[in-house]
Amino acid sequence: MNKRQKIAPVWRVLTLIVLALFVIFVVYPLILILYRSILDPKTNSITMENFTRFFTRKYYTNTLKNSFKVTVVATLIAATLGLLMAYITRQVKIRGTKTLNILIVVSYLSPPFIGAYAWIQLLGRNGIITGFFNKLFGIQLPGIYGFAGIVLVFSLQSFPLVYMYVCGALENLDNSLNEAAESLGASNFQRVTGIILPLILPTVLASSLLVFMRVFSDFGTPMLIGEGYRTFPVVLYNQFMGEVTNDNYFAAALCVIILFITLVFFFLQRWIAQRHSYSMSALKPMQPREVRPLSKALCYLFVYGVVFLGMLPQVTVIITSFLKESTPGMFTNEFSLVNYRTIFSKNPLVIPNTYLFGLCAIVLVVVIGTLISYLSVRKRSVLTSTVDTLTMLPYIIPGSVLGIAFLYAFAKPPLALTGTAAIIIVALTVRRMPYTIRSATAIVGQISPSIEEASISLGASEVRSFGEIMVPMMMPGVIAGAIMSWVTVISELSSSIMLYRASTQTLTVSVYTEVIRDCFGNAAAYSTVLTATSVLSMLLFFKLTGKRSISV
Repeated sequence: MNKRQKIAPVWRVLTLIVLALFVIFVVYPLILILYRSILDPKTNSITMENFTRFFTRKYYTNTLKNSFKVTVVATLIAATLGLLMAYITRQVKIRGTKTLNILIVVSYLSPPFIGAYAWIQLLGRNGIITGFFNKLFGIQLPGIYGFAGIVLVFSLQSFPLVYMYVCGALENLDNSLNEAAESLGASNFQRVTGIILPLILPTVLASSLLVFMRVFSDFGTPMLIGEGYRTFPVVLYNQFMGEVTNDNYFAAALCVIILFITLVFFFLQRWIAQRHSYSMSALKPMQPREVRPLSKALCYLFVYGVVFLGMLPQVTVIITSFLKESTPGMFTNEFSLVNYRTIFSKNPLVIPNTYLFGLCAIVLVVVIGTLISYLSVRKRSVLTSTVDTLTMLPYIIPGSVLGIAFLYAFAKPPLALTGTAAIIIVALTVRRMPYTIRSATAIVGQISPSIEEASISLGASEVRSFGEIMVPMMMPGVIAGAIMSWVTVISELSSSIMLYRASTQTLTVSVYTEVIRDCFGNAAAYSTVLTATSVLSMLLFFKLTGKRSISV
């Protein structure tokens, strides 16, 4: 016992260090945003003018309404598609399920604005599909721009999140309940609506709220495809980064508003998860089965059709990356590697930056996340509980808000990090930390404390027991999670677009800037490199975990 008391301060010191890091890089920037939102830039006095300006001008309130309209419709469509896809693939034998899972996840992990750019190539005013129908019927279609286009992109890009969550819930569903209902004469529709859907409804709602939060805070897609249909995140970006006019203090007030909205939905998600949760061990898991030919054909048509639509932007991007541009935005039929030669010579640091920043962020995420999860489970105290709570803040902070907060906090000494690689790495680390901590915490909870106690009783210190027993036992699960985090890290745009400089430009930023300049060939080449990296990472994940699918 004496040994344990002597080394106890080590954990307190580590907890205080982690707490200090989160105070500096999360709490302090958020406090600055709150302060600036109520500050008069001319008199430095406290005022609510910025908030009054927003809520009293129809232009701004309409953007908020537009965001809610887009988000609600896209979430409903994504939830419906994800639920149907998960149920069909778990209930019906579908060939190529492993490949379909990879494609579904890749379509989700790629940034939404890449989908927006690809759909412009397909359904824009001069798009391939638009041009075909214009010539065929002698009409002039308006293109995909506006509300419908934004909803299309978000729905197809978000349904995989619901799909992965529902797949995980269906894996834990005991099929004996379904069989018992069938033996009592219940139809397939009655079994689905009366048994399966109520059991997985909490998962569907929780994943739908995640989609809602993600779509609501995204600005890249509405910026590219919205045209006159303005959304709230676009106004926020323009207020802070506008080339003609910008108002940092008003932008801070917009950040507070979007933070409040995401906070409300975060607690709503937590409430639903706690109030409507079921604990079930699948003694007899649901297994795919053969169905009647007509039903099977319809299932194949639906599943492959949805996956095709989800992957169509990626396929379009890959093909156009090998096409020459006659003029900006106009492709010839000649295949060439000119786009790849251009991106490798134009800014040779883009791809190395992406990999370097991503790897540094993942190392920090794994090290700090593993430590925090261990402290929050095994060393519970007021300090560790505080750290655990603070780690959830980045979960609800939109990337654009985090980027603005970092620019407020770290533009001047003593931490003048603006424009450096360090600030981007920190932003990527903070953004991914909550997800890794949650998965690592689940792993720690599955390891019996008696293993550590046996080690300590044999004379090992707590620190040594943690390093030589707990860490090796946690690593397989943590590394598998790190690979998934890596894919999302390299696809991050919303915070990077705020923080980058020419020397710290990454793949996603390069795609976005090239699309804005109508250099679609270069954008396609950058996107293809990003997609290839994501696919290889997914294959590595499957290899290390032995899984055939990804469920959350």
